[in-house]
Parts: sequence; C-alpha cells; structure tokens
Amino acid sequence: MANRNLRKRWMKSLSILAVGGSAFQLSGCDPAVRDALLAGLQDTTTSLSTALIDAFFISLDDDAAGSSNLTTT
Repeated sequence: MANRNLRKRWMKSLSILAVGGSAFQLSGCDPAVRDALLAGLQDTTTSLSTALIDAFFISLDDDAAGSSNLTTT
C-alpha cells in the first residue's frame, strides 16, 4: 500500500516537472513553431472535450430510454 502511494507521488511530481519544463521550452521557441504547436494542442483538446461531452449525453439518452420500462409500486 505504501509503495503504491509513493508511486503516485512520484508520477505526480514527474508530470509537474514535465509540464513546467515544456512551458519554459516554449518561451524560447520560434514564434511560428510555437503558434503551430499551441494551435494543434488547442484543436486536440477541443476535439477530446467535445467527444467526452457527446459521449456523456449519449449515455444519458440511453439511460433514459432504458428506464422507461421500469415500473414503480
């Protein structure tokens, strides 16, 4: 159990360092490359968010359709 918590802390620290390091790296990058990279990240994030939201609402529709067959006493 303690080993699992240690691993979680290690991964969290590593991800924080990676994100922080990439932010510093982008500041020294060519503006055209930086803009292209950030536009790609924005498109990817938007697509992923849209897909997750759509999947959530589709699952709500499926639940609503499936629950109409239930009866209460």
